[in-house]
Amino acid sequence: MASARIRSGLPLLNRILRSDSLSTQRSAIQRSVLTPAFTASQPSKNLSTSTAQKEEKIKLPITLYGGTGNYASALFVAAKRSKVLDQVESEILDLIAASKKSPKFSQFLKDLSVRADTRVKAINEICATAKFSEITKNFLVIVAENGRLSYLESIVNKFKQLTMADKGIIKAIVTTIMPLPPQEEKELKETLQDIIGQGKTVEVEQKIDPSILGGIMIEFEQKLFDMSIRTRAKQMERFLREPVDFDAL
Repeated sequence: MASARIRSGLPLLNRILRSDSLSTQRSAIQRSVLTPAFTASQPSKNLSTSTAQKEEKIKLPITLYGGTGNYASALFVAAKRSKVLDQVESEILDLIAASKKSPKFSQFLKDLSVRADTRVKAINEICATAKFSEITKNFLVIVAENGRLSYLESIVNKFKQLTMADKGIIKAIVTTIMPLPPQEEKELKETLQDIIGQGKTVEVEQKIDPSILGGIMIEFEQKLFDMSIRTRAKQMERFLREPVDFDAL
């Protein structure tokens, strides 16, 4: 399994980090997320391995925004064009799973003080050990070179949104203060399915968040329906703070 090969490559990462003369001090300046040096319309120049074939125009199933959305979109287009979308998805999900099982690997991804050449060397070693595809390797190298490994999980989550949408699956994140009973979840899923229409399948993910105080929040297709008590209370507070025009009564 790829995740096992990734874990077997972690000693290499450990040696690379130990051999590098890194400063023990952390940089005081945190870099913000920047738009990557490539866009979704031209990922093959950065990620794909062949330029001889005429590039097929790939349409994104949904539009994502922000720096992480740009990275995810570029990876999707490159993987789709090279017809290795499922393989790339499996590889990067395995990588994220491995990072969650290894504190050292997780720290490496988040550590902004690691030099670019060290990051790239470690990523190349891991990709070689895990036998990742060229698309996945090139993508990870670009992310490492640009100092964006700390945002890798966010990029992968957005990439997952793209692959699900490509398969006609719409993920709806439903947030409540306690799990919905099975019957209520079924009715909610049917309602969302009616809204989205035929040709797509709704997949409901429940999240528990006591801070919303009650009610429900539903997020899908870049839309947020906030019917939580927390939001209603804030709206009521703003209303009560507004001055009353008695002449208008």
